[in-house]
Amino acid sequence: MITSDERRARAALTRITEPGDVVLADLVDAHGAKAVVDGLRDGETFARAEARAWQVRLEGYDPDADLDRAAAVGARLVCPGDAEWPERLDDLGGVLSLERRRVVGARGETAVRRGGPPIALWVRGSPDLAQQTATSVAVVGSRAATAYGTEVSGEISYAVGRRAVTVVSGAAYGIDVAAHRGALAADAPTVAVLACAVDVSYPRGHAQLLERICESGLLVSEVPPGSAPSRIRFLTRNRLIAALTGGTVVVEAQLRSGALNTARWAQQLLRPVMGVPGPVTSALSAGVHELLRGGGAELVTEGSEVLASISEIGDNTLPLRFGETRPRDDLDDSTLRVLEAVSAGRPVGVERIARTAGLTLHDTELRLGRLMLQDFVERSGDRWRLSTAARGDVAR
Repeated sequence: MITSDERRARAALTRITEPGDVVLADLVDAHGAKAVVDGLRDGETFARAEARAWQVRLEGYDPDADLDRAAAVGARLVCPGDAEWPERLDDLGGVLSLERRRVVGARGETAVRRGGPPIALWVRGSPDLAQQTATSVAVVGSRAATAYGTEVSGEISYAVGRRAVTVVSGAAYGIDVAAHRGALAADAPTVAVLACAVDVSYPRGHAQLLERICESGLLVSEVPPGSAPSRIRFLTRNRLIAALTGGTVVVEAQLRSGALNTARWAQQLLRPVMGVPGPVTSALSAGVHELLRGGGAELVTEGSEVLASISEIGDNTLPLRFGETRPRDDLDDSTLRVLEAVSAGRPVGVERIARTAGLTLHDTELRLGRLMLQDFVERSGDRWRLSTAARGDVAR
């Protein structure tokens, strides 16, 4: 268990920097959160160019105000060392940052890396975060989703939710919201990882949905109460969606999209990545198709396939699929040749059927008798034709 001072320090650090600040995370790893905050308040720069900006934000700041504001809406700060801290997040420490932003300062242009494990997480909702995400899958995709995309997203989420798998997504329009609603329709909890604070409804149209998610699931964010979303926050939260879950499903994504960014994080974490194919003419599926074509994702079409992909070897295995079984499938080769020699229209004689099938007259008559008993053929005088049932089978 971490101390209250360490928790307050981590709350402060979520306020003074953007999520995924690897420089600050490295300092925390080296010195501890409290030591870093105390040093910044005392004027220590830790030989970092960013330290002055952190110090300005710390001036007059009281982390208890954020902790109290969070508690007022049923939220809490979850930190590394807490029992409900998901160990999966620690895998981000060994992943090369995907996000690089150029910043021009007094020392010239530098690259700001974004990635790594979060310093802490603001969590709203009753369930234990680690337990809730222990068996989980991310379902992500385009905001400008088609009816096809939202239907598939909802159906997959419903199916895995029925099997006690938590659906994790970003609460955005389109595929994300369909995923959350699919899980809720299955009476399953779902987790929304936000680019804004857990007490901010974004987008505004999802206010009721976010409240409903809180009833059985969780809202998760790296930014403190009252914080608005921003582009960089949308990108950095993608790594959390990938890291919290046992695999990522992409349903509709353009060639450049946040959903593909999430998939790339999952790939670097060596987690399963799955893609739902769409129409080849749809630009919204072009990114998914590129993932599939390049071998970076497994093709899935329904919840059972997702379950098989994220499960341990031997669990939730899928049976081989075959086309429907038809009555004629059990016929031996000679009998099948006789059946195919029988006309579906005008009845024909045995001699013609035998000649076409390449059998003796005696063998042909025997097989025609058996076929009649099985309702494949019917007799009209001394001539034969296909039965009504057999004609219907041929039409398919």
